[in-house]
Amino acid sequence: MKVQKDHVVAVSYELIVDGKLADKAASDAPLEYIHGTGMLLPKFEASLEDKEPGDGFSFTLTPEEGYGTYNPAHLVRLPIEAFQIDGKTMTEFLVPGRTLPMLNSAGQVVQGTVVSVEKDEVVMDFNHPMAGKTLNFSGKVESVRKATEKELSEGLHGEFLPPEEGCCHKGKGGCHKKDGEGCHKKDGEGCCKEEGACKDDCGCKEGGECDCEGDCDCGCKD
Repeated sequence: MKVQKDHVVAVSYELIVDGKLADKAASDAPLEYIHGTGMLLPKFEASLEDKEPGDGFSFTLTPEEGYGTYNPAHLVRLPIEAFQIDGKTMTEFLVPGRTLPMLNSAGQVVQGTVVSVEKDEVVMDFNHPMAGKTLNFSGKVESVRKATEKELSEGLHGEFLPPEEGCCHKGKGGCHKKDGEGCHKKDGEGCCKEEGACKDDCGCKEGGECDCEGDCDCGCKD
């Protein structure tokens, strides 16, 4: 069976950027996607078109074919107040190199990387980490099969589904439900208003107060 639209394709690959291994997927844990639905870079998918299981591939994507050229205008300074809750700066998140989800002026979630933290400002880079990079892919097609109707309508992992009513956001542990005071999850891994804010060994009392065993910094918010 050939790689074609509306087929589930599994590939193992290595991505080399600037002479270094930037990403990989092994044959026993391949990358799976539905071909032709825009899940991957268009040129990546086009390079796999009509290949069959067992076929190898090797191709290079220019920055324009990948994640675009680097735009200096996307390097911005934000007031430190943008990273405060109840007047307290979230210093545990403001680590250079860390990627943070933020809302833009249109209310959309965008990913930004912390560049530096100054007294009154935080420098954020909203370029994609691979912007301006030449991407060198090589690998093998592991399997190809027709996608089911459910997969075509919902996605392989539910990524085509609309947000659930009352859902703050989806992430590890499933839908993080809203309540009267904020966004919480209670799935055995802790409870917090922001995804990833709590460590695995932390719990949460009602109202978002941290309920930790021992001395830990779980980041639960009141």
